[in-house]
Amino acid sequence: MVTENCCITGRGILAMDESNATCGNRLASIGLENTEANRQAYPTLLVSAPGLSQNISGAILFEKTLYQSTTDGIKMVDVLQEQNIVPGIKVDKGLVPLSGSNDESWCQGLDGLASRSAAYYQQGARLAKCIPNGPSALAVKETAWGLARYAAFSQDNELVPIVEPEILLDGEHGIDRAFGVAQKVWAEVFFYLSENNVMFEGILLKPSMVTPGAECKDSATPEQVAEYTFSLLRRRIPPGESPQLSLESCFCPVGNPKLKQP
Repeated sequence: MVTENCCITGRGILAMDESNATCGNRLASIGLENTEANRQAYPTLLVSAPGLSQNISGAILFEKTLYQSTTDGIKMVDVLQEQNIVPGIKVDKGLVPLSGSNDESWCQGLDGLASRSAAYYQQGARLAKCIPNGPSALAVKETAWGLARYAAFSQDNELVPIVEPEILLDGEHGIDRAFGVAQKVWAEVFFYLSENNVMFEGILLKPSMVTPGAECKDSATPEQVAEYTFSLLRRRIPPGESPQLSLESCFCPVGNPKLKQP
């Protein structure tokens, strides 16, 4: 199964779904221009890295990259599949203002997602990813519903959805506030997943650890982060269901170099 292949111990999912603008920032950081040739060379470098499959089980691509070939003329998707790396696709169309909220945003892209998902599958994608947003009640409900609809569309077209109810590190909030918001967000997400008849066993759940905000003066120990995070998992994942857990990358919160996503 795709979910099992993506959750092999010691291997993770590579996020290489940068838009043209974000890719331009990556290139600028090393003194290169944001040209078509360089935007082709960058993902080519990633997918052809020696020993990539030893640590990577899946790769999320930008839509253009899904249809792109390497500098050697080989499809990016084929290069990944030859290494037993599951290709994925970022399916949302970016953030737009959410009317009626406190200057918050939500992801557009549900319109036409069913037909796009079918096309992505034909192109070789087997994973799908959509970026969430929050945290007002309106934004949480709108985003949770959007995640659920995206997951349903993905499964209907044989794509495995990556469901990411992420709580960002931005802010001065403490770990208790982060825990409370995470519980609220996860409750809404799983409720709407159920309402949309999403098969939990057929999703990849990409949780983030429960940590204080990046600007919070009170840091948390690794033991505290582990306790809060596992409490969240136990309280919010429905009993009897077993979505696969996956992480795309790792991070070390400022002031806590011991805290690392596995």
